[in-house]
Formats: sequence, structure tokens, C-alpha cells
Amino acid sequence: MWTRHHKKRRLGRLVVPVIAVAFLSYFGYHSIHGGYGLTATEEFDRQIAERQARLDELTQRRQILEKEVVLMSDGSLERDMLDEKARLALNMSRSDEIVIFHRSAN
Repeated sequence: MWTRHHKKRRLGRLVVPVIAVAFLSYFGYHSIHGGYGLTATEEFDRQIAERQARLDELTQRRQILEKEVVLMSDGSLERDMLDEKARLALNMSRSDEIVIFHRSAN
């Protein structure tokens, strides 16, 4: 039986570990800094908080508008509400009235 003796190569022993380290480094970096990594998750959480605050604000504004619509509906038309909305839309007042401006929550 013939046997061949090979000289031990240092480069051959390092190829697989170098490739493994390269893959682990690549995926490790992207798990933190990638589009869906840890830093992106923090940004998503911040956006969720901002948008939830905006949703709460819009929901409150909608409830106010719904109350005003109920007051202006046919069955329970209130003269004060109708007068207020007409004057606001036309930007008019009588000469004997005092006008107090207030800022709406838009």
C-alpha cells in the first residue's frame, strides 16, 4: 500500500475559520445596523409613539366635530351654534358686538 505524505499547509487550516468569521461579522453587523436591526427597531418605536399621539389628537378633534354636527342636525338645531358657524364662515359681526378671538386646536 502506497501512502502519500503531504506537507502541512498553514493557509489550508485558516480558510474555513476566516470564512466563518466573515459570515458572522456580516450578519452580526446587519442585525444591529441593518434596515430591520436594533437601531431601526428603536426608530420604529419612536415613530409609533409619535403616530399614536397624532391619532389621539385627531380622535379628540373628531369627537368635538361630531358633537358640533349633532348640535347642528335637523332634529335639534340650536340657533347659537348656527349663528356662530355662519359668522365664522362669513367673517362678519354686528357693530354692537364684542368679538373675542380664540385659537382652535387644529
